Amino acid sequence: MEELLGVALQSMQQDMARVDRVAMNLSNALTPAYKREVAVVRAQSAAQGPSFAHMWDAGMAEAMGRELSGSQVEVLSDTRPGTLKSTGQNLDLAITGSGYFEVQTDSGTAYTRQGNFRMDARGRLVTAQGFPVMGKGGDIYLNTSQPTIDAAGNIVENKLPVAQLKIVRFDKPASLRRLGDGLVAAGEGMTQLQDAEIQVRQGYLENANVSSMREMVELTQTMRHFESMQKVAQGYDEMLGTAIRKLGDM
Repeated sequence: MEELLGVALQSMQQDMARVDRVAMNLSNALTPAYKREVAVVRAQSAAQGPSFAHMWDAGMAEAMGRELSGSQVEVLSDTRPGTLKSTGQNLDLAITGSGYFEVQTDSGTAYTRQGNFRMDARGRLVTAQGFPVMGKGGDIYLNTSQPTIDAAGNIVENKLPVAQLKIVRFDKPASLRRLGDGLVAAGEGMTQLQDAEIQVRQGYLENANVSSMREMVELTQTMRHFESMQKVAQGYDEMLGTAIRKLGDM
C-alpha cells in the first residue's frame, strides 16, 4: 500500500509539472516564434534504456530535453516552425525554413527566431529587448525604418546595399538551451547558412506553434488524472487512520 501511495504522489507531482507547461504555453500563445513546451515522463528500462512513457504527439520533428525534477520528468520543446502572419512592417522578419537570427546580448552571442525588430536611437537594427541583430559584418546600421530585405537577408536602402543578416543553423537543435526573451544559446554543429539556403520573409512574423484548444484539452486531461490520484492518496490516508484507531482500541 505504501508503494501505491508513492506512485500516486509521484503522479500528482508529474501532473503539476504538466500544468505548469500548459500555463506557460497559453501565456505565450501570442509571442512571436514561441515554441511550446511539454513535460513528459521518462520510464527507465534495464533492457531498453530510457524511453518516454508519456508523449504528446507522434511525428515531432525536433525536441529539446532538460531535467525538470528528479530523473522522472523532463521538459521538451517542440521546435517545429509556426505559421506566418503578415504585419506589413518593414522591420518584421520571419524565417520560413530552418535557421536563427544571431544577436549580441550583454552576456554574449545568442540566437532567436523572433523577428519583431526595430531601430534604436543609434540607428542599429535591434530586437524588441534592444539587443543588436548581427549581420555578416557585425552590427547593422540603418538610415530609415523602411529598408528592403530580400529572401537571402540582404538589406538595401535607396538601392544601395547596407548589410546582410547573419542566419545560422544547428545540426543538433536538441542542444539548444533557452535563455528567455525568445533567445537560445549556441548548440552543437552550428553553421552559417549560404544565400540559397536562407528564407527570410519581410513584413511577416512567425506565430507561436501553440494551439490554445490543444493546450486546454491537455489541461483538462491532466487535472482529471490529478484528481484521481488525489483520491487514491486520500483513500490510503483514510485506511491508515482507520487502522491506527483499531490498534488503539485493542
